[in-house]
Amino acid sequence: MPTPLPIHLIAGGRGHRRQGADPLLQQVFAQAGKAAPSIAYVGAASDDDAGFLHWLTALFKSSGSGPVRLAPMAARGADLDEARRILESSAIIYVTGGDVEAGMAHLRRCHMLPLLERLYRAGRPFFGLSAGSIMLARQWVRWTDAEDDASAETFPCLGLAPVLCDCHAEEDDWEELHALLRLEPEGSVGYGIPSGGALRVEPDGTVHALGKPAIRFDRHGVRIRRLPDQAI
Repeated sequence: MPTPLPIHLIAGGRGHRRQGADPLLQQVFAQAGKAAPSIAYVGAASDDDAGFLHWLTALFKSSGSGPVRLAPMAARGADLDEARRILESSAIIYVTGGDVEAGMAHLRRCHMLPLLERLYRAGRPFFGLSAGSIMLARQWVRWTDAEDDASAETFPCLGLAPVLCDCHAEEDDWEELHALLRLEPEGSVGYGIPSGGALRVEPDGTVHALGKPAIRFDRHGVRIRRLPDQAI
């Protein structure tokens, strides 16, 4: 009987536009158990941006993927039947970067969450980049009033990777991840995935850092503490 596979959460960020094969992507593609696996591209967080799709298609193919097909969802007139066919028939599902809240809104509007959950439970490999990695995790934070820190609230993401994370936010000292943890229960842990790094998250929540050590924080009373890094 198929079982869920580990999910790969890739940070992207500064220095990600590399040339040639990417060893993190090669690890992801190996999960498919076949040469040149096909990829369903979920571009909801970037409004199905064609330029981003073109660049990432070239990167994926240089790292060993087969065809990369957009599962269209962002446009109001998107062919959702075609999107479902692409998701169902592709060897790997990828969730791209952009805006977390907008991406989740598109997935909900298109009623794609049950299908993605079913494919994950059936053993389909998933991976994300930047905002797409956050979308694959448990939840994220938003502000109903951009001028009022007290207006912060959480909203659910796909939850396929049972962790809290942020990506390539070294320059602002992981400010949004700290805000998220302040809204979580005592002892909650969040992972900062640095530029050039990734996490492999097992179905039971066990976390492995790839490429670079992962930054870790927890909520301790009213404080957000830095924990020892998650070593590679």
